[in-house]
Amino acid sequence: MAVIDINADLGEGFGIWELGDDLALLDVITSANVACGFHAGDPLIMRRVCAAAVERGVTIGAQVSYRDLAGFGRREMDVAAPELTAEVLYQVAALDGIARAEGGRVAYVKPHGALYNRVTRDPVQAGAVTEAVRAYDPALPFLTLPGSAVHEVADGLTVVAECFADRAYTPSGGLVSRREPGAVVHDPETVVRRAVRMAVDGTVIAVDDSEVALRARSICVHGDTPGAVNLARAVRSALSDAAVALEPFA
Repeated sequence: MAVIDINADLGEGFGIWELGDDLALLDVITSANVACGFHAGDPLIMRRVCAAAVERGVTIGAQVSYRDLAGFGRREMDVAAPELTAEVLYQVAALDGIARAEGGRVAYVKPHGALYNRVTRDPVQAGAVTEAVRAYDPALPFLTLPGSAVHEVADGLTVVAECFADRAYTPSGGLVSRREPGAVVHDPETVVRRAVRMAVDGTVIAVDDSEVALRARSICVHGDTPGAVNLARAVRSALSDAAVALEPFA
């Protein structure tokens, strides 16, 4: 039987601004990537999401990013390695402290946005981020793409591969840039079919219609897209119908 985790980005509001339906998504997913305040989120939102995740038995992960509130963490930045390590360490520690106060803990780390994309191809920045994880708790798994540069610099860390049901893929197995048309797949039926194919067959159809091998332990569904909750429910239902066991990886 195939086993898969469903993760989504949560806590991405800020102050009075809300983004996504965190509580509804927590009833669907098995792992929550919680924003740590650098691209979105604030202490009150972090606490609310952690408390709700603990109540529902959802695993909590630290979604770390560049310090980029204005750009929602989607602007690539050249941050010196020691500074990036310190900033990631700061984010993980902050969320873990809040999670522990609510009866949970941070169980894994996943970069967000531009930092996520950068560490897949840049071993220097990948090394800076993994160094922060290693300094805080070397037992924390690191969630990233298959073939990411993170695998090269993990140095003892557990690296877990994930895939994206609602993102377009290049023939080489990378994600199509959000700056390109069609980077996000919006058709619900297509997203559901892709999710099942990823979990059962370990493949995805790239933008050139080629089949790409994509072995992953976790599937990400974005929480900030229109109809995200219904889409996540449909993905979960289809996976269950396909006899895929839904379990957190951490």
